[in-house]
Amino acid sequence: MARHTLSCLVENHFGVLARVSGLISARAFNIDSLTVSATEDPTVSRMTIVVDADAMKLEQVKRQLSRLIDVIEVEELKEGAFIDRELLLARVKANGGNRAAIEQVIAQFGAKIADAAPDSIALEASGDTKALDRLVELLRPFEITRLVRTGRVALERKKG
Repeated sequence: MARHTLSCLVENHFGVLARVSGLISARAFNIDSLTVSATEDPTVSRMTIVVDADAMKLEQVKRQLSRLIDVIEVEELKEGAFIDRELLLARVKANGGNRAAIEQVIAQFGAKIADAAPDSIALEASGDTKALDRLVELLRPFEITRLVRTGRVALERKKG
């Protein structure tokens, strides 16, 4: 199975999220990430859905999503043909001995300190999924006590 990113334009109506996520979960797909956001048109929302699926089942789900009444468009975003970002917030144990090292990791990823306490640092970082995965791995030795990430948001690259 491979990870796929779907971008769906949907009518901004009550219950659309439940119908879309229900259709995907009914096909036994695990949704890795699902983000719903406003678009330039206030009557339309964009859903960015990341799933692990084989190609045949993914095509079936795309067709079924397209048939839902409130779904305007379903597009699979191909690797390299889109830009994506996530937001990460984390709290890491920090003391006098490791604080400088944590701050160095934070700076290396262009992250910011969102809150500091005598025994911890809370940071915020944004970036593509792979970069945030690397940041988390570098922070693990310092003991992450809380971690939350938004889902992926993605925008296709302009052609030409």
